Amino acid sequence: MTRRSIGIVLNGVTGRMGYRQHLVRSLLAIREAGGLPTRDGTLWPEPVLVGRSEAKLAEIAGRHGLTEWTTDLGAALARPDVSIYFDAQVTQAREKAIRQAIEAGKHVYTEKPLAETAVAATELADLAAAAGLKTGVVQDKLFLPGLRKLKRLIDGGFFGRILSVRGEFGYWVFEGDWQPAQRPSWNYRTADGGGIVMDMLPHWNYLLEELFGGVRSVQCTMATHIDTRVDEQGEPYAATADDAAYAVFELAGGAIAQINSSWCVRVYRDELVEFQVDGTEGSAVAGLRHCRVQHRSMTPKPVWNPDLPNSVPFRGQWAEVPDNEEFDNGFKAQWEAFLRHVAEDGPYHWDFASGTRGVRLAELALQSAREGRRIEVPQ
Repeated sequence: MTRRSIGIVLNGVTGRMGYRQHLVRSLLAIREAGGLPTRDGTLWPEPVLVGRSEAKLAEIAGRHGLTEWTTDLGAALARPDVSIYFDAQVTQAREKAIRQAIEAGKHVYTEKPLAETAVAATELADLAAAAGLKTGVVQDKLFLPGLRKLKRLIDGGFFGRILSVRGEFGYWVFEGDWQPAQRPSWNYRTADGGGIVMDMLPHWNYLLEELFGGVRSVQCTMATHIDTRVDEQGEPYAATADDAAYAVFELAGGAIAQINSSWCVRVYRDELVEFQVDGTEGSAVAGLRHCRVQHRSMTPKPVWNPDLPNSVPFRGQWAEVPDNEEFDNGFKAQWEAFLRHVAEDGPYHWDFASGTRGVRLAELALQSAREGRRIEVPQ
């Protein structure tokens, strides 16, 4: 089989997600597997690393035997052997870089959120469409093993009519004083584009939309629970961005979703994110990897009695959904889909239009929190 190279500019590769998930566990993993099989042969990703630090780029390139890296995004985009631009920068820098990539005639794949505002996201989508370019936004949660099992249950009619979805996401992010924070400090400053609503609600939009139905309304309460944190240099700073959001969504078809997102919660659940889905015929609890179910025919009959200690092993009454297949890394799976989309026009619907809807929902949730009311989502 013939091998065809495809140049990919990776901007923001020195960051945690850009390096670990997109370079190492996706593109380099595809190369280690011998390339990506396509109808016409094998597609071979050729990364061009872009970032602000020459030292960091050189170190990463040397570690993985790569030779192409630069701090000059314009020069990277001008290369005729580059077909795709990928962005994993901080959100504030993303729109300008994506515009530059579109002007250079490159297909664009990016981390979410696509832009800081829905207006800007729509403009990017329109520009790319007018230029005839293919676009994609990372929607990794859909490729998690637990949620793929959940999708299998939905497609098989396990739930009957779905009534509600309850989601719990988050963990305790250390303040940075007596233990280093496990997230960058810009996440907690509004001026730098931080905030959990804009970070997580684009995820919840595509997840709800694809699994349960489009979001028809949102009511959100957000908070800044920790108002002072310590940055990477050991200096205290005012944490001005929202670090928790509590949202209720009405979905097409009538189901109600409630999702709590927090960087100020200590985990008492099996995984960092879990969704409980309740339907007329059965229920499921899905996380990153596991999915457990309880069918209507096996549902016990609890009786409320606060005078006696509980003797019912509720967790033990649920059954594990088997894998039944090999689950690859979710970021890699979506990269493969986007590469096939670019190389052979393979099916792909996680585009800038989808990313724009995620940004719009986050904006409406922020508006709901400011105004203290339910906001309908324009269709």
